[in-house]
Amino acid sequence: MPDRVAILVPCRNEETTVAEVVKGFRAAIPDCTVYVYDNNSTDQTAEIASESGAVVRTEKLPGKGNVVRRMFSDIDADIYIMVDGDATYDASIAPEMVNLIKRDRLDMVVATRLNEDKSSDAYRMGHRTGNKTLTGFVGWLFGSRFTDILSGYRAFSRRFVKSFPALATGFEIETELTIHALEMKMPVDEVHAPYFSRPEGSSSKLNTYRDGMRIMTTILFLFKEMRPFKFFGTIFLVLAALSLVLAYPLLATFFETGLVPRLPTAILTTGIMVLAFISLVCGVILDSVSRGRREAKRMQYLAQPEP
Repeated sequence: MPDRVAILVPCRNEETTVAEVVKGFRAAIPDCTVYVYDNNSTDQTAEIASESGAVVRTEKLPGKGNVVRRMFSDIDADIYIMVDGDATYDASIAPEMVNLIKRDRLDMVVATRLNEDKSSDAYRMGHRTGNKTLTGFVGWLFGSRFTDILSGYRAFSRRFVKSFPALATGFEIETELTIHALEMKMPVDEVHAPYFSRPEGSSSKLNTYRDGMRIMTTILFLFKEMRPFKFFGTIFLVLAALSLVLAYPLLATFFETGLVPRLPTAILTTGIMVLAFISLVCGVILDSVSRGRREAKRMQYLAQPEP
């Protein structure tokens, strides 16, 4: 029995490109089913997608993360490919991604973006710099296994999709997908894929600075949730170092004269050190809770059939 391949396309106001995306993936993988999830479009996205041969469904909650959570919950398949509906990704790479999932029994394959037209604004310098910064930050915190954590073109096993606890609501969903794979130590890989400019009349919904800050906040939040001892341990070290710096001149004066001339500073130093140890204790306690959650997610992951 052949594997069921589902193409997941979250869309909002993509009437100029959605037909090309649907037809491209149906041509690349003839026996696939293309699902277009319309996220409150005000144009003809849903109608055009349906006419192009896609199964069209809706998600009223705004934000890509909400759409992905709904798609992962609703759709039953063996292999999933998630792609944006803006025709910036190359559908011809999809069979290679599916073969990697099947051949190497992987849980996720990420298509890293290569800009074929260097003179175009397909992958703008601001987005490129931000992506490198965020990818490096995630690599430093969770491990360096990806070179493009923000790519919206990915293939997944059923085991990944049905064990993924989606929390994100917006464009930070790709970051959450990446960190989930890293934290669970899943088998993953990357393929290189060309990245094209949007056609005329199509506009990006991504705001470089606003969404960049949301993604950075998501990384820090997930670091706190998944590595609480390191997170609060870092706060402990910073506060303890600050307290010692402030206390050094007071201690020097005390050992010389037996007096504490700056009592407010002494109280401040003591308070900062107390906060430091409270943070350390919080890290120790929450680390035990985090281990229990990680084990529960691991059991849910292992309960799913292998790729």
